[in-house]
Amino acid sequence: MLPHPDPALAAALAADLRAAGYSSRGLREAWGETADDAIARGLRGPALRVLGERRDPLAVLARLLGLGVEQGRDLVDTALPATGSAGLAALGLADLDGRVVRAAALVRPQAFADAHGEGEWWIASDLDEAALGGPLPEDHVLGVGGASLTLAALQVGGPAATGLDVGTGCGIQALRMRRDVDRVVATDVSQRALRFTRLNALLNGVDGIETRHGSLFAPVRHERFDRIATNPPFVITPRVADVPAYEYRDGGREGDALVADVVRGAGEHLAPGGVAQLLGNWETRGGRDGLERVREWVDQSSIPLDAWVVERETLDPLAYAELWIRDGGTLPGTPAYARLVDAWLDDFAGREVTAIGFGYILLRRPADDRPTLSRFERVAGSGEGPLGAHVAAALAAHDRLQRTDDVGLAASGFVVSPDVTEARHHRPGEETPTIIELRQGGGFGRALSVDPALAAVVGASDGDLPLGALVDAVADLLDVDAAALRADVFPRIRELVFTGFLRFAD
Repeated sequence: MLPHPDPALAAALAADLRAAGYSSRGLREAWGETADDAIARGLRGPALRVLGERRDPLAVLARLLGLGVEQGRDLVDTALPATGSAGLAALGLADLDGRVVRAAALVRPQAFADAHGEGEWWIASDLDEAALGGPLPEDHVLGVGGASLTLAALQVGGPAATGLDVGTGCGIQALRMRRDVDRVVATDVSQRALRFTRLNALLNGVDGIETRHGSLFAPVRHERFDRIATNPPFVITPRVADVPAYEYRDGGREGDALVADVVRGAGEHLAPGGVAQLLGNWETRGGRDGLERVREWVDQSSIPLDAWVVERETLDPLAYAELWIRDGGTLPGTPAYARLVDAWLDDFAGREVTAIGFGYILLRRPADDRPTLSRFERVAGSGEGPLGAHVAAALAAHDRLQRTDDVGLAASGFVVSPDVTEARHHRPGEETPTIIELRQGGGFGRALSVDPALAAVVGASDGDLPLGALVDAVADLLDVDAAALRADVFPRIRELVFTGFLRFAD
């Protein structure tokens, strides 16, 4: 069991890491971009080859804490003058064996950027497959992976009083949330994960994070929060013997029931106006579309909720099984791999599952408990920039549009967002385009085909004239009825404002 982290030792370690230049940039410069990319794919060899026999503090810490490779005790004591190898062991991050220090966990720098600017955290977590040389133990506490980064970037910003991180793991979402939120509660079924969270808060000098033990919302019964973020253990896992049940990804439910429970239960823990965001998997089951099943979960909430659900990808049962079997460290071509594939396929077949969706779920409790947003969509692409700012802007746009009737819309001015471009496709020799496409560089990177009338309205939207005047001018230009064009264009303008192609000029 990881020990309770000692604040003084954690502060000493942070000082030592800072003095050694143990940062994302420092490591990239030490072993190069190629090795850095290889580490992200679980390959340590290129980095170790570049580091060679270097004995400076950065190289020693890179091998021990970054890659999980044992080092000499004298080297570690020199690299960590305030902490020492004994202090590292007391924090549960290393084991001492005579004159050798063996890594018991990883501590890796994690750069980030948000509305407050750029920064970096040190994140301690369990040894990965490369360091272990085999499959992960079932109580493994994951470091910062792709899903963690996705949810962190997806979080809406802005000040709030209270936040909740459900299934905190190493604590990355709690740290991200604390940048905007005064007080954060982080929960997990794993005591080991909670201790990593506390250690990571101490390493990075972050206060205001309270850890509580328990499943999902049980530790916060009867409490409400302005923000909820959760990267829950949503991986669909067969409930049969000999299939590893990793705590960090398997919530112990059948199929997608855990995500359903989170969606149904989140509203009870949201303050009026509060927002919950999570990642999840959902099954297309028995011919019923996965997104429709998520819609049903939202409808089953005891608290009426706004909902915006984005499905980013779908996998067939075999591809899904192979993805998560490899994630656990079992290699293709082995008898264990084939046995696990069969277990997953049998499990899916028993529920008539034909596809598994992955995506983002945003739930909001309206201040008056009367929902106005119900959006369930498939968006495969992704634009540049943080999605959190885009999501927050979309919610604000939705709220303003709800307050704006068509008379108000006609009187409003709009401007084209700076990331939007237009592409026109012509048949050779023809002047009139066959396809006009608007493309979004930020947000979800959407691409929309539009007709000449809407393209003309958008192209003229520079904020100088109100929408009604623009549509009337385009109707006159195209020799069509202005009232009919307004009826056709106004709903589509609302969609362009929500999705970020257009913005209110004021």
